[in-house]
Amino acid sequence: MSVRATARLVADADGGLPLLESDGPLALRRTRGTGTRTRVTVVGAMSAPLGGDRLAVEAEARAGARLQVGSAAATIALPGPTAEPASYDVRLTVGAHAELRWMPEPLVSARGSLLRMRTTAELAATARLVLREEQILGRHGETPGTLASRLTVRRAGRPLLDQELGYGPGAPDGWDGGAVLAGHRATGQLLVVAPEFEDKPVEPRLLGENAVLVPLAGPAALVTAVAPDALRLRRVLDEALLALAPA
Repeated sequence: MSVRATARLVADADGGLPLLESDGPLALRRTRGTGTRTRVTVVGAMSAPLGGDRLAVEAEARAGARLQVGSAAATIALPGPTAEPASYDVRLTVGAHAELRWMPEPLVSARGSLLRMRTTAELAATARLVLREEQILGRHGETPGTLASRLTVRRAGRPLLDQELGYGPGAPDGWDGGAVLAGHRATGQLLVVAPEFEDKPVEPRLLGENAVLVPLAGPAALVTAVAPDALRLRRVLDEALLALAPA
């Protein structure tokens, strides 16, 4: 039987959480933070998403709030009892002079799974966003499932970034070719939107052999990386995070 669930949270500038609503397999827990940043962890209460599931997380940092959202473990997309794809939607809202750090553990696309993931973020002109996405294509020694992922970010009502990626069986030809993954099975990105980049944009550069940092109009910086495994992917993204948006 397919699951329909939407977890919701709202953070205020004073560190309060006026809304913290778990649903289905998505359990939200306030966790200990440092300084003025409010921290929330998404805890998976059951195996999900399975084929046919419809899951969503909605997170809002109101004006002046500082919110970080992570997850307790990797999310594993698994085949379900039907051939219907699963969906996982993340909807983020960041108010004036607020900061939201979306830092979940990796998404693992297991063999036979079919997942459509959509992340959308609406930012005020003075908002800050740090967003990390990591996809692991297949568990150890297995081929990946089919994964379609789209990231859309709007700042002050205007498009900042809109990109779509596809991997696995049924994805457009070339997804595993030399111009895309080149045989790697871990891929990810780090997006940092910060008002100070408007006056001083980052310089484009390579970050090692398989990662690149590019500036975006908006102002923002995007790091894209591939790696042989999740550990090496995280190392690259952590180094970029320390340089672009230290805690």
